[in-house]
Amino acid sequence: MAKKPPNSGKQWTETDVNKLEKLADGNTPTRIIALKMGRSVDSIYSKASDENIDLSPTNQSPYGTKKR
Repeated sequence: MAKKPPNSGKQWTETDVNKLEKLADGNTPTRIIALKMGRSVDSIYSKASDENIDLSPTNQSPYGTKKR
């Protein structure tokens, strides 16, 4: 069984939400955000959805749009 992140099951504080928003705005990958915040990737996605925080990368073009 996988090791639980240190903040697993803990309540989100306003500071945590602000940090999540700042990391997402900085185009940080979701897995890195999870490691930095001590939470699971699923909890990051869930909280971002609850708070309307966009986690999609801003510096990558969508798949299939690259010129050949």
